[in-house]
Parts: sequence; structure tokens; C-alpha cells
Amino acid sequence: MLSESGIVRSDITSPFGDASGVAEGVPVTVKLKVYDLNGSDATPLAGAAVYLWHCDRDGNYSMYSADVADENYLRGVQVAGADGTLEFTSIFPACYSGRWQHMHFAVYPSVDDATTYANKLRTSQLALPEDVCNDVCGTASGYEQSASNLAQISLSSDGIFSDGYSLQMASVTGSVDEGYTISLNVPV
Repeated sequence: MLSESGIVRSDITSPFGDASGVAEGVPVTVKLKVYDLNGSDATPLAGAAVYLWHCDRDGNYSMYSADVADENYLRGVQVAGADGTLEFTSIFPACYSGRWQHMHFAVYPSVDDATTYANKLRTSQLALPEDVCNDVCGTASGYEQSASNLAQISLSSDGIFSDGYSLQMASVTGSVDEGYTISLNVPV
């Protein structure tokens, strides 16, 4: 996937290449700031590449889940600017059975290094705040199954976040009607 032409893009709601589906859901802008923690100071990691991927509003992962195996939306790579920041346009992910609402990401030294998973500096996930998840699942069209799933899980019972999530908890502003901005500082 990482070596595919078109993977470097900011809007990950649409497919690239021969895929044709578009991910529907509550719109989000994902803003990440990547820091280099080598030494005593945290400095922006300019030129770092971040691969971001997450499920759609039905809890399916493009390329993997049977219903969307031929799709490649909700996956993309962006390169950090001089200040270490980058952003993606996406949708709010589902809460599927057994998992809190989240997004996955991997950080690479550069876009040239982001052609194989073996070159990654860090792999992690960002967690979404409970109040925002409740708003989306409780009021947004298409997230009805997420509401049921969210009622059955907590951050402390999630298999990934149960060991701690303070550095993975994103800050979120906005609303269901206007869309959300999801922000996270990513130390590497």
C-alpha cells in the first residue's frame, strides 16, 4: 500500500487509483504535530512522513474488511512541514465491537522511507474523547451501530488503550453539524 502512486494525499475520504468508493460520515480535519525527542529538547521533525488509516463509519477497514476490500479510502500519507505539522481531511471513525473510537498512524523519517512498514520510527493510535464519541454516535446519521458498541466499551476495557492513553488522547473541537478538528502532538 505505501508504495502505491497516490497514497501521498491530504484528503483520505476519496480513493486513489482504480478504487471508486467514497467514505461518508461526520467530516474531520486531523492535525498532527511530530516532534523529535532525541536529546534534551523536543524539536519539530520537519520532513517526517505520517501514514494515517482508520475504519469507516460502519467499522470497516478499506483493503481488509470484506465489504470494502476493493477500496483504499481512509488511508494516506502526509509530510510534516518545517514546524512538524501536517493534516488530513477525513471522517469520524466508527466504534466497532471491542474497540474504542480511534485512528492508527505510523511515523517515518521521510516520504522516501514511507514505502515499507519496516522503515517506521513509531506506530501508534490516537483515541477520541468520550464526550465527542457520544455526540457523534448519539446524533449523527450512519453511526447507529457505533452507539450500541460504544455503550459496551470504555477506554479502560479497550484492549489497546487499557494500559494507558494519556499521550494518545487527541483534543477535539467542533460539532457534528460543522465537523471536527482532531489534534495530537506526536513525540518520536
